[in-house]
Amino acid sequence: MKLRRGALRAALGLALLPLLPLLRPASAVEPISLGLAIAGAAASALTGFISYPRLYCYFKECCLQRHDHRAAAALQEDLDRKLFGQHLVNKVVVKAVRGFLNNTNTKKPLALSLHGWTGTGKNFVSKIIAESIYKRGLQSKYVHQFVATLHFPHAHSINLYKDQLQSWIRGNVSICPRSLFIFDEMDKMHAGLIDSIKPFLDYYELLDGVSYRQAIFIFLSNAGAEKITEVALDFWRNGRTREDIQLTDMQNALSVSVFNNKNSGFWHSTLIDRNLIDYFVPFLPLEYKHVKMCVRVEIESRGYTVDEDILTRIADEMTYFPREERIYSDKGCKTVDAKLDYYYDF
Repeated sequence: MKLRRGALRAALGLALLPLLPLLRPASAVEPISLGLAIAGAAASALTGFISYPRLYCYFKECCLQRHDHRAAAALQEDLDRKLFGQHLVNKVVVKAVRGFLNNTNTKKPLALSLHGWTGTGKNFVSKIIAESIYKRGLQSKYVHQFVATLHFPHAHSINLYKDQLQSWIRGNVSICPRSLFIFDEMDKMHAGLIDSIKPFLDYYELLDGVSYRQAIFIFLSNAGAEKITEVALDFWRNGRTREDIQLTDMQNALSVSVFNNKNSGFWHSTLIDRNLIDYFVPFLPLEYKHVKMCVRVEIESRGYTVDEDILTRIADEMTYFPREERIYSDKGCKTVDAKLDYYYDF
């Protein structure tokens, strides 16, 4: 056993020799991607000494870890079980992701733009998508999440951010073609910044020797929420159910609303102008019954018996709009977790 371990160490040492020049200090724009590149190269070297790639992937996360049909099935199951009041999201996201994963000859990356008020499930759905493709979900090294106010805070640095963003995407797709990129707070992103990734979303077979056609891009935004609510209220006031709402009832209006919204990172964006966003996915505002569903699931997930009185009390304490009708929760299910901590002695 000692001899085998020694041989493996020696082999790894030889494999890593070409990487030594990369370890010297450098004025790289984004050193994180350099670290990933080194890690990716080291992982590639290691797999060369293991004759069974599946065995290696059992211990170490690999790119394209799950078969595409399994990923699509996991996505459908989780959305059916965990997402409430979003029939359009369920239908569109499952069809879009499943079709993309099962297509062996995609012409461009998949680009989904999720829109709606806070607490309606945008982050939750992006998390489920990540988990359906990679076992570690958002913690996977092949899933990359950007938050506008955290990663791109200064308007005067927009040119630097553009360079960094392009380098990051290029480097990570080179390591793993099925990379997933999530951009949160698009409504707070500086106008023009997101257009820097336009070449990666376009219909190119290769860019500098790299194909981006297997990558997935997800954009999250509150922009367009007013238009979504307007359509939902019209249906309600005309005596029609939310389930009667179809994607065609709002997708075009939603894309125009986002494109013309000066407070949106998509303001006059070439991504919209060139039709590079495949789906604008509307998240409807949640009703009282959906809030109760969220509370119930959260209690059960913590392993506690559901107290119907507390469940109802929590739902009643949420604020709803419009003020007269009180139909929709103004925070969706976002504060459910905190309210449970108050009522239950966890």
